[in-house]
Amino acid sequence: MSTELARSVVVVAELRQGQLAPVTWELLACGRQIAQAAGLSLRAMVLGEAVREEAARLAAVGAAVCALQGPDLAQYSGQAWREVLAAALPSLQPAMVLAAHTTQGLDFAPGLALRLGAACLSGVERVTQEAGRLLFSRPAWHGKAQAQYASTAPLTVLTVQPGAFAAQAAAAERAAGSLEVRTAAPAAGPVRSLGLRRAAEQSAELAQAQVVVAAGRGVGKPENLALIRSLAACFSSAAVAGSRPVCDAGWLDYSRQVGITGATVAPRLYLACGISGARQHTAGMQGAGFIVAISLDPQAAIFNLADVCLVEDLTLFIPAFLAECGPAAA
Repeated sequence: MSTELARSVVVVAELRQGQLAPVTWELLACGRQIAQAAGLSLRAMVLGEAVREEAARLAAVGAAVCALQGPDLAQYSGQAWREVLAAALPSLQPAMVLAAHTTQGLDFAPGLALRLGAACLSGVERVTQEAGRLLFSRPAWHGKAQAQYASTAPLTVLTVQPGAFAAQAAAAERAAGSLEVRTAAPAAGPVRSLGLRRAAEQSAELAQAQVVVAAGRGVGKPENLALIRSLAACFSSAAVAGSRPVCDAGWLDYSRQVGITGATVAPRLYLACGISGARQHTAGMQGAGFIVAISLDPQAAIFNLADVCLVEDLTLFIPAFLAECGPAAA
C-alpha cells in the first residue's frame, strides 16, 4: 500500500438523531489499528447542520476532527454526503476512508469511492498485517468462510461491520486531538431531501423479552411460523423475532426484525431457528447470554456463535421438543 501521497486514515462518523452512533467508536478503534500498523495519522469527519459538540467528543479521544456543517446536511442524504465528502477529503490526504457497514454507509461509500477514483471494500470484519501488507477480512459464502483482501490502490474506501471491532475507552495518556469546523458548500444535484418519516417503533415486547425465538429463511414457509410461536410460548418472558429475509417476505412485521437494519437485542436466551448467521443479523443479537441454533446446514455461520448447535430439520425438532417440554406436556 502506498502511503507517500496519502498520510491519514479518515473515519466518517455516523450520527443518529444528532448524536454519535455507537458504531462510530468502533470505526475509530478500527481506524486507530490501521493507522498504527501503517504509520498514518488518524482523522475523523462529522457531517451535519450543527455538529461541533459531537465532533469535540471525537477530538477528546485523540482524533484530528473536521466538522462539516451546512443546512444541506441537516438530514442524511446519500447525494449530499457523497458530494461534500468528495470535495473535502482530498485536503486530508487520506490513504483509507472508513464508513460503517450500515444502510447509511452502504448508501454513500461506493459512490464516494467512484468520485475519488478509489478502491472500495465492504463488510470488513478484521484487519491484520502480513509481510508489510495490511489484509482485510470479510465473510464469504454466507459467512461460512473468511476472505482476505489487500488493497493496491493509493486510496481505499472501506465499510466496517458493526460489532466487529470493540470500541476503545479514552486512554488517560492519549493527548486530545484537534477540531476544525468548516462550512460545507451546498450540494448540487437533481435530488432534494423532503425529510424523514419515522418508522414503526421497535416492539416493546421484543426489547424487554428475556427469551427471543427468531425465525430465518430456513423456516421454509410462513405457515411454519406457528411452530416458532409455539416454541416461544414455552417461556414466560419470550418474544418472536425474524431475520431480514423473513421480514422482507412479509412473514413478520419489520418491528420484529433483528440485525443491523433492525433491532438490537440482548436476551438471556436466543433461539435461532433456520438462520444462516450472516453478519447483518448476528450484529443485532450477539450480546445474548446463551444462543441455541437450529439449522439443517452443518456449515451454517450461526454455529460459530452458538453455544448449542442442533443440525436438524426444525419442523421435526420443534414438535418433538414441544411434546416433551411444551405447555401441553405439563
